[in-house]
Formats: sequence, structure tokens, C-alpha cells
Amino acid sequence: MSILKVAKLGQNVLRQTAEQVSEDVLKSEAAQRLIDNMIETMVDYDGVGLAAPQVHEPLSIITVQVEDNARYPEGSEESVPLTVIVNPEITSMSEEKFTDWEACLSLPGLGGLVERSLNVTVKGYDRHYKPLEFEAKGFFARVLQHEIDHLHGKVFIDRMKDMRSLAFTD
Repeated sequence: MSILKVAKLGQNVLRQTAEQVSEDVLKSEAAQRLIDNMIETMVDYDGVGLAAPQVHEPLSIITVQVEDNARYPEGSEESVPLTVIVNPEITSMSEEKFTDWEACLSLPGLGGLVERSLNVTVKGYDRHYKPLEFEAKGFFARVLQHEIDHLHGKVFIDRMKDMRSLAFTD
């Protein structure tokens, strides 16, 4: 496995729409290696999520994991086991919203306040192309919305209502 280079804001791959991944492509050795490398990269960078476009692959794949993360030392975030979602789609979003701080590996050192839905329902496939559908709440829902945005060429600053909260995280 390898640590991959993370794309930074300004690189075209972050503003493209990711390609849907077919079952044949997903079952390839290259796709499975990409997923393993995404997981290793996410962990190495202390990320809680990573989208394939962030590692220069315009494919509809995200990884998410929230457990003992150095970037979230307060420990208030609920634990989320390692989750890989291929071709994720948000099928419903609660009308109830909440605003909280977000940051991104592709915008290192910056964070800002973003309003997101409190609950989402997501469907897609696991890394073996088995269908998934589940509801996520709170921080997990926020992370999913953030990562799925990457698959549509969006970054968190595009969702900020007030750029005055944009700040250096250190």
C-alpha cells in the first residue's frame, strides 16, 4: 500500500464530476489497490473522509472513518467504522440543519462554518459491489455530505454562507 498525493484546491480534478464506477472496474486489482491506498492516505493525513478525486482519481469512491482522530482531539464525535462507498448518492436529507466547522485535506490549514443537513440517507455499493443503504446522523452525516460533494466538484468553501468564518485551523 502507498500514501497518495492529495490534490489541493486549484487542481482541476477537484472541480470535475467523478465518473460512476462499474462492477467490472471495481473488481479490478487497480481499483481495489486504489481503495486500500485511499484508506492508508486518509489515516496518514488524520482525515475522517477522503474522496477519490482528492487523490487525483476522478472516480465515484469515498472512504470514511471516525475513530481516535488527532484532528478531532476533543472526542465528541461519534465513532464511525471504516466505510467504503462506491457511487454514493444521497437519497434524502433532513430539513433540520446544523452549522459546524469543516476543514479539508485539499485546503490544508483552513476551516470554516458550513450548514449541513442533520440526517441523510445514502445508497451506493461497498467495495465488493454489494448494495448499501443507510441513514447517518450528526457528524457522520456531515462527513458524508462533505465527501459526496467532492464527487460533484464541490469543496466546503462553496457551501459557506459567510466567508468571514474562513480561518486558519492552527
